[in-house]
Amino acid sequence: MRALEILRDIFFKDISLGNFNMPFSISDLLLKVLLPLVLVVILYRLILLGLKHLMKALKVKEDIAVSISSWSRRIFRIAAFFAGISLVGSLLGTEIAVYIGQFINLLNQPFFETGNTKISLITLLMLIPVFWAASWGGKYTRVFLDRSFIRNLNIDEARKFSIGSMSRYAVMAIIILFGLSVIGIDLSALGVLFGVLGIGLGFGLQGTVSNFFAGLVLISTGYVKENDRIVVNNSEGIVVSIKMLSTIVSTTTHENLIIPNSHLMENVVHNYSFDDRKIVVINKIQVSYNSDLDRVIEVMEETVMESSFLVKSEKPIARVHSFDDSGITMKLISWINDSANKYEFLGWVNLELWRAFKREGIEIPYPQLDLHLIKKEGEPELPL
Repeated sequence: MRALEILRDIFFKDISLGNFNMPFSISDLLLKVLLPLVLVVILYRLILLGLKHLMKALKVKEDIAVSISSWSRRIFRIAAFFAGISLVGSLLGTEIAVYIGQFINLLNQPFFETGNTKISLITLLMLIPVFWAASWGGKYTRVFLDRSFIRNLNIDEARKFSIGSMSRYAVMAIIILFGLSVIGIDLSALGVLFGVLGIGLGFGLQGTVSNFFAGLVLISTGYVKENDRIVVNNSEGIVVSIKMLSTIVSTTTHENLIIPNSHLMENVVHNYSFDDRKIVVINKIQVSYNSDLDRVIEVMEETVMESSFLVKSEKPIARVHSFDDSGITMKLISWINDSANKYEFLGWVNLELWRAFKREGIEIPYPQLDLHLIKKEGEPELPL
């Protein structure tokens, strides 16, 4: 019986949070707010499913069906928002403003104080728009500078990247410091607090600190910048973004590598496009020993000249590379204007050389082995 009384008090007695008394119980919250919202969501799902089957039966065009579904979701979210407000209002009754004020006062109670700074739940919630504004401001500051100012500077891409990135983080820092001062955080006290915490956490966060400063070096120097094609740890890919602690690289197999910035600073990185996106691409192909090598060289150079990837000022060169067991290996050396087109160019050249050799009757040999049999005196003839 005692257990039943405790459960009854929990579910049917008005909720109290310290000195803050709510005019409803858990059972009221479940029956008057959560249950109606669950029923509304279920009803919405059924309506959306029925609408989907109806559009399928009427053979509505896919783009129109997608638009109808999208607008249905938007309307439902708006309706659910106002329904939630209405249910909460009915739960709190006529004194809703009083309870909202008491709730705000509860959130505004400081749980940490240092100097003139008081940290409450409201303060922490106010940090969300501050950091959002900093992220938004930094992003669009860089976009604006890239389109209006940096693109007109007569400097290399690495320096343009450094200026844009440093401008972005400078704006973010200014907005964050201004926002912290607006919401009532004493920056001098905060600096002392961070200094004390830094002494205690420094040894445990050495890797994080190292990655942070490595990120600053990468951004300021442009050794590695966004859209560069690099090879690190035998993995090749495009640099998608450089953050303060790590760099994201999208590999040729469309996998994302998250590389600590300190790793890029402490290891050899093969950067195809550090200060120039032009690279040399080498195609190798074998021809038969019966081939006219002068004609082979002409065909290879003429074929690759049809590519749109070539640097027009650099003429492709075909050379005899080596004499191998099954044939003669030829090498075609070409300059292309962008390292991002490396594999597309390699595949195109290989296919076009195969077609050209087929037209010219130039043989591409397959592996073969000549076996010479020596008959010793007195041994019988070997059957053929």
